[in-house]
Amino acid sequence: MTADPLAWLTSLEGVPSAYAATRDGIDVLLRDRGLRRTSPELTAESLLRGAHASAVLEGSVASVDEIREGTGDQVAQDAVRVSTELLALAPVLERTPLQALARIHAVAATGSLDDDRLGRPRDAEAAHRLQGLASLLLAQTAAPALMVAAIVHADLATAEPFPSHNGIVARAAERLVLVARGVDEKSLLVPEAGHLALRSAYESNLRGYREGGRKGVHAWALYAAEAYSAAAEASPLKG
Repeated sequence: MTADPLAWLTSLEGVPSAYAATRDGIDVLLRDRGLRRTSPELTAESLLRGAHASAVLEGSVASVDEIREGTGDQVAQDAVRVSTELLALAPVLERTPLQALARIHAVAATGSLDDDRLGRPRDAEAAHRLQGLASLLLAQTAAPALMVAAIVHADLATAEPFPSHNGIVARAAERLVLVARGVDEKSLLVPEAGHLALRSAYESNLRGYREGGRKGVHAWALYAAEAYSAAAEASPLKG
């Protein structure tokens, strides 16, 4: 039997309780705020809010209203384009995660890179990192899906395996894991907005994940549990 790749992280101080509390809060929101009454319009609004937040984190200066009207800057347009195709990739992520990640990048970078670079890793080292991430996504793990999503996000954001748009890809992949693993099947949370609301902590914890070894990963995991609570607050279910 293959060892659980996240077993070491799930047992660290504060991690189990943080993720249990966050998941309870998310489940209450999705159940009590009208899960059975949700509409495609609410999902579309969540995706739009997420695209805006992800674009701002990537350097966009577009407003939500500009994005809603289709007049945002190029970064915003790239993020919106990803959001319109993202949910269809949920079953692909579960079967062939490399294909799903490549598709996210190809959609994000269309018009910015030559076609032969869309969805392709930067180099052999980047390809190796993507293979490792795919193995993680296919592995049997007792880690909560929220944690898996957080690790996927941080790994993509810090390894920067694609020639461009790695932040947008990372945040889109995080949302996709939450959908594919049943945390938020209708994609009503806005994890990108959670990170934007905590931007200073988001950026510092990504640096810690990149440079701080296991201690940095631990700190990121604790940060991410807080960010998912903020993601729930940003949901269109909250108004």
